[in-house]
Amino acid sequence: MSKVPAELKYTDTHEWVRFEDDGSVTIGITDHAQEALGDIVFLELPETGRKLADKESCAIVESVKAASDVYAPFAGEVTAFNQAVIDAPESVNTDAYAAWFFRLRPAADADTTALLDAAAYQSALAEE
Repeated sequence: MSKVPAELKYTDTHEWVRFEDDGSVTIGITDHAQEALGDIVFLELPETGRKLADKESCAIVESVKAASDVYAPFAGEVTAFNQAVIDAPESVNTDAYAAWFFRLRPAADADTTALLDAAAYQSALAEE
């Protein structure tokens, strides 16, 4: 059974979102996603300063099985990316919630209400 921390929000495309005190959000992929992908061997993350549209494909996760897109949960600007996970992509398999991918400052009109809470995400997983 995949871990689904209650304090995070989720997308239906298996990204997790953590709201930070400074108004930014931290984004990664869920435990379910890393389990489905298998051994992760390469990550391509968005550059700082890149403006993302709602649900835009913005990162790539490659595993021994497949390559998968990562999507922006809503519109915003990338404020940071995690070089440590680029250097050690296997860390996502070890702890998907510690191995964040990028930080985003939401656009003024970003719709954050479409995110799922932990219970709703677990329900969505049960239906897959």
